Amino acid sequence: MKQITFYLDFISPYAWLAFEELPKALQGLSYSVQYKPVVLGALLRHNGSLGPAEIPAKRDWTYRHVMWLAHSRGVVLDMPALHPFNPMPLLRLAVATDAAGLPNRYVCETVFRHVWQGGADAVDPTRLQALTAELAPARTVNDDTVKAQLKAHTDEAMALKVFGVPAFEVDGKVFWGLDALPMLRAYLEGDAWFTDAHWNAPQALPSGLPPLKA
Repeated sequence: MKQITFYLDFISPYAWLAFEELPKALQGLSYSVQYKPVVLGALLRHNGSLGPAEIPAKRDWTYRHVMWLAHSRGVVLDMPALHPFNPMPLLRLAVATDAAGLPNRYVCETVFRHVWQGGADAVDPTRLQALTAELAPARTVNDDTVKAQLKAHTDEAMALKVFGVPAFEVDGKVFWGLDALPMLRAYLEGDAWFTDAHWNAPQALPSGLPPLKA
């Protein structure tokens, strides 16, 4: 049985769609999933990237695209009242529900639905209080161990060269994005394409662009 590590941030609509799609995409295969909340903003900064919502035209397209994808898949996706927002309280809450900082699927689904269904403010204090009561974490979101575990998950993702969410790691290979799910399935099925020669070929491809200035 293969173990998949699913790196996610609840701020990402693509992570929500991938979360919903994963069981269908991998139906019939033997695997387990470990969910690790990470701070998307930290991943973007580490890689020198802007988030889609930081580029006005891309922001409009991203929201339009995810709403269409949800519609086409029969998934409920309502844009929250404000987006982007600070996801830290939600990430820490999910981490706080498990001693090892690894929320189960129920917890992740509950938080995702809190954000992406109903169109309300995802970080409204009253709603956060109700969500916390529902999940009943053993630790508070401000517990130092919670903060440390969330940082460790994010640092681990950086070390694996994860640059965005959703990302799926298995056997040291990282598959990024909702549209990578068919590729992930092919790998789990043992597709012969996934040799080192194919997988590592992009790393040896020379770039025609000048190096970035420090």
